[in-house]
Amino acid sequence: MSAGADVAPPWGADSEYAALLDVLLCPPDNFGWLRTSVISKATLDSGRVFEPETARGQHAEMVAAYEGAGVNVHFLEADPHLPYQVFARDSSIATPAGPVVTQLAQPWRRGEYAPVIDFYQRHEIPIHAMITAGTLEGGDVIIVEPGKVLIGNGEERTDQAGAGQLARIFEASDWEVRIEPIPGHFVHIDVLVSILAPKLAAVCVEAASGGLVRWLEAAGFEILDVSVEDAFGLGVNAISLGRERVISTRRSEDLNAQLRARGLEVLDPDLEMFTLGGGGAHCLAQPLRRKRVAA
Repeated sequence: MSAGADVAPPWGADSEYAALLDVLLCPPDNFGWLRTSVISKATLDSGRVFEPETARGQHAEMVAAYEGAGVNVHFLEADPHLPYQVFARDSSIATPAGPVVTQLAQPWRRGEYAPVIDFYQRHEIPIHAMITAGTLEGGDVIIVEPGKVLIGNGEERTDQAGAGQLARIFEASDWEVRIEPIPGHFVHIDVLVSILAPKLAAVCVEAASGGLVRWLEAAGFEILDVSVEDAFGLGVNAISLGRERVISTRRSEDLNAQLRARGLEVLDPDLEMFTLGGGGAHCLAQPLRRKRVAA
């Protein structure tokens, strides 16, 4: 290696906003809407029909956005028994010490541990820990910034035992942990909160607790308020690529406008087939490796 050459950081992340180097996705081959949440139930009750070809095209548009931004894209092996595996955020978590494999709550998602463990083993990525004490899903974990993590506890997905086990993992490294109760109909905390740049958070203020908003503000975060209606349309559920770039969805018009007004570049693939099923850009992707904020 030549002198001065860049050395890749270890697998994992210590923030939601540093430059994203590697991301884990899952092909939408087996995806279809199930009655898993208030959002997907409303979609099914409306009479909308799932369009597999449209979903594949929209997913490909998202993949192209990552690749165009210089992110290395990796894929889970799609399992025909796991229709919601496409939401790759939930089966593991990128921590500073490496991936933590989660424990999903719903019967049709519990098997997702198998392909994600297989992925890490095949790529020789050491697994830091596995959640065994209870249920915990990746959409309920937000690495706010180095030394600070937010864990959602809605009981329907992430229960107190699972949240507590992850909290102890972070606390062992002297991180501040906030376990935040959330209304069950919001599914995961990333429907209510996303960290999109240093000291910049999108929050559904009306639905989030005042304590959570004050906690973020006390840490110096500017809050971009997103309405409840937009939050249910996955309007908060965006993911930072780092360097003031964000992947959102085309229909998240309010958040996208707020971000652009602050000078951020917004990539906005149309992900309607997925948002109608209950997940947005943040849900569809698990960061594998980001540049480290902390030296």
